[in-house]
Amino acid sequence: MRLLLMLSAALACLGVGAAAPAQQRAPQTTVAVATQPFVIAANPLASEAGINVLKRGGSAVDAAIAVQAMLSLVEPQSSGLGGGAFLHYYDARTQRTMVYDGRETAPAQATPGMFLDSAGQPLPFGTAVLSGRATGVPGAVKMLALAHRERGRLPWRTLFGEAERTAAQGFLVSPRLAKLLRGNFAENRAPDVIAYFGKPDGTRVDVGDRLRNPAYADFLRRLAAQGPNAMYAGSTAARIVARTRAAPLGGLMTLADLANYRPVKRDSLCRPVRTYIMCVPPPPSSGVGLLQLMKMLELTDIARRGPNDPQAWFLFAEASRLMYADRDKYVGDVATVPVAGLLAPDYVASRARLIGTTAGPPPQAGTPAGALVAGVDGTHEVAGTSHFIVGDAQGNVVSMTTTVESIFGSGRMVDGFFLNNQMTDFAFAPVDAQGRPVVNAVAPGKRPRSSMTPVILLTPDRRFAGAIGSAGGNAILAYVGKSLVGAIDWNLPMQQAIALPNLVARGPNFQGEVTKFSPELLEGLRQRGIELRPGQGEDSGVHGVIIRGGRVDGGFDPRREGRVLTLPRR
Repeated sequence: MRLLLMLSAALACLGVGAAAPAQQRAPQTTVAVATQPFVIAANPLASEAGINVLKRGGSAVDAAIAVQAMLSLVEPQSSGLGGGAFLHYYDARTQRTMVYDGRETAPAQATPGMFLDSAGQPLPFGTAVLSGRATGVPGAVKMLALAHRERGRLPWRTLFGEAERTAAQGFLVSPRLAKLLRGNFAENRAPDVIAYFGKPDGTRVDVGDRLRNPAYADFLRRLAAQGPNAMYAGSTAARIVARTRAAPLGGLMTLADLANYRPVKRDSLCRPVRTYIMCVPPPPSSGVGLLQLMKMLELTDIARRGPNDPQAWFLFAEASRLMYADRDKYVGDVATVPVAGLLAPDYVASRARLIGTTAGPPPQAGTPAGALVAGVDGTHEVAGTSHFIVGDAQGNVVSMTTTVESIFGSGRMVDGFFLNNQMTDFAFAPVDAQGRPVVNAVAPGKRPRSSMTPVILLTPDRRFAGAIGSAGGNAILAYVGKSLVGAIDWNLPMQQAIALPNLVARGPNFQGEVTKFSPELLEGLRQRGIELRPGQGEDSGVHGVIIRGGRVDGGFDPRREGRVLTLPRR
């Protein structure tokens, strides 16, 4: 019988002071252990779908497919089959990690200026996000199909039944979905959003209402039977193209774009961090930024402090600003990203030395070895996305971050799922004010830069030690970094580390969950030049696990509706 870790939602209001004993602890020490099957996802129905696949003897990838199919239904504001994802995989037999990149791509007819108006100025974000130009060629389904061919154990056709039945019979609208449906988001005014979530009396579904999606159930039946061709060819593909080409601002996608999409297998980017080996996806993911942040913090005394110490949060904020300055300038889907230079010990040390005693003006990007001249990036990345983690009975692990980018993506729906607005993750202006080319500019077939950073932690002898990731747009790096500091440096249980208040420092902005910091901490930050302001719209969605003493120490973000489920070891 599985063990359901019903971790208290009251941790959402966890006071930082509750973690005081951690202040004197040494950083977490890794121990080589085997793990038990588990699923951590942002919705109970998604966690159940994944654990049921594991019960049938399925692999971590099999369960990930079932989780994604369910999330597309019950958490459509965050991810879906019409979007993209990075799947980070740990192979227990070979002790290797690798990344399956299912990031969306720009259509072949895309142009660098496609998000400029007739006067050559960037379109307003609200206009762009609802346009047909916003949708990139979806990548999640083909990526999952590739991972399944290589890592699956159960037949593809058996992995969609639970999501299909739930779509046909309906599911109860959750508090989070109901809340976001009433938020001030441009997508909530989209005709497809209004039609799908509308009731006969003109109101929208609310908490506890049963929402059915027969179109999605039918699509899943075809996807199970036909494989990815059910989406990338035939009637569904034709509807995707037609929907993206519809006004306003019709897009450029073609049937050839869908047919020609290819996921990419990439080597993980790994570096030692504390007593772990930390592995992240390489560009166009921003994993290099997270590694740089953690390496900078290693050069400070943050681990000897704790969550009650304003100096610890000051160090985190200033290191974050330095990291973001570099990430924003250099990372994109280009061959010139100076990854080695950004992580070179001398360069990291030079950046860490810029952390003073008080917060000053926004830091500028540095000049790491291998860096080429690049313009100042103006990408506007909103806070959608979902992260989940699966470990199977063989010890293989999936750490996957998945997204439709904004709330309900572009607000356009096909066959019961929303289409992404991932093209708006590109910089709208291809050059900066000085005429220098921007790394993250639009180009045909290019993947937009992503903040999605599904992490895998290994012991020094390369056994699985943990995994973590988050939702949150460009704040993902801060959310994950904070949780790693809590779990590794301050030795908190993963649930407490995730529940720590969020602080996102980028450029001139210091944003955070002000009401979750004590008055003493806020005053200590103020004395160091940081005036914390309320943060961005969709809070974090961190899900993480660390293996401690041979047991799964898993946590879900109390700001969402997640669950940690485990099975007994075999």
